[in-house]
Amino acid sequence: MLTDDEPDVGLADDPPSLGDRAGACFHRYREGQDQALGELVDLATPLLWNVARAHGCDREQAEDVVQDVWIRLVDRAADIRDSGAVLGWLVVSVKRESWRTARVSRRTTYDPTGTVDPGETEPGPEVATILTERQQLLWGAVNELSERCRQLLRIVAFCDRPDYDEISAALSMPRGSIGPTRGRCLDKLRQSLAADERWEDR
Repeated sequence: MLTDDEPDVGLADDPPSLGDRAGACFHRYREGQDQALGELVDLATPLLWNVARAHGCDREQAEDVVQDVWIRLVDRAADIRDSGAVLGWLVVSVKRESWRTARVSRRTTYDPTGTVDPGETEPGPEVATILTERQQLLWGAVNELSERCRQLLRIVAFCDRPDYDEISAALSMPRGSIGPTRGRCLDKLRQSLAADERWEDR
């Protein structure tokens, strides 16, 4: 059982998982290496931001949620006994804060057209202006997928080497189903793009 010792990073032949690398950074931070916190932030923020987006936050809300959770981690670093558990703690904290933030947003936002989607996947107008037409077609096809597919692809496809254990916790999805579900979602995305003449012409 791991305690405050530096977390196991797996067999020599296996690349360390995101959780292992995060745990190693957190262990060094608690040992007094302050720069390790910056390494942890750089390592885990893409996953945490996408977890927030997958649970109903818009872009600005996701940034605020992730920032708040990082501050909370600094304040409560001593409460996490197992350094290897830090990524799980971060994911769960972001997940809970995202739900709270999204609920508050829905209560305070009135949209008579019913078109507001706090977790929308398509880039906003400020981003769309600099995307190529092909990129816009891709984002449009992603946005037509089911909510489950959008959530999963946002975390798995758009993060560097995500940790399946943390994805399982973030999406309440059995670990063994992540790969097959991802494959089916990507197949649907490919089929949607293949059926679009505008995509084929480029």
